[in-house]
Amino acid sequence: MAGLPVSIVFTNNVALDFLNHMQLSTGSHCVFNLKAHLIFVVAYRRKVISSTILERLKEIFSEVCQRDRVRLVECSGEEDHVHLLISYPPTTCLSNLVRKLKTISSLKIRQEFFNQIRRMLWGKRFWAKGYCVISVGDGATTAIIERYIKNQRPN
Repeated sequence: MAGLPVSIVFTNNVALDFLNHMQLSTGSHCVFNLKAHLIFVVAYRRKVISSTILERLKEIFSEVCQRDRVRLVECSGEEDHVHLLISYPPTTCLSNLVRKLKTISSLKIRQEFFNQIRRMLWGKRFWAKGYCVISVGDGATTAIIERYIKNQRPN
């Protein structure tokens, strides 16, 4: 997903200069810049994510993202949860991507680090059932976008 230089000029009073500096990606019929912040919590908030497990999780998440044409921008976390920043195309269903990320990473971590985590986690679960997703912008606040849309007028 390479960035495409795009010049965007608006005729109303609302300044959206940040759009001209954004790294935009292209699809077959669209131009986009979609990012999300994902948070996964370990089952029962157990503190099992060591630095070794975190590094392996980054590798797994990156592999899963690449298969779905998603870019893992950043990944880090603490002993009981991880944060991911992803850049994704509009064809990606985030709930499906999250399901893949959690299922595949859970399976691999439980297989590869069984002796390290078995006393803290039992059964087939590594992650808690839920997740958090937060949309991420590149400089425009919701208020700026609202004002821009409200000021749209036909010429």
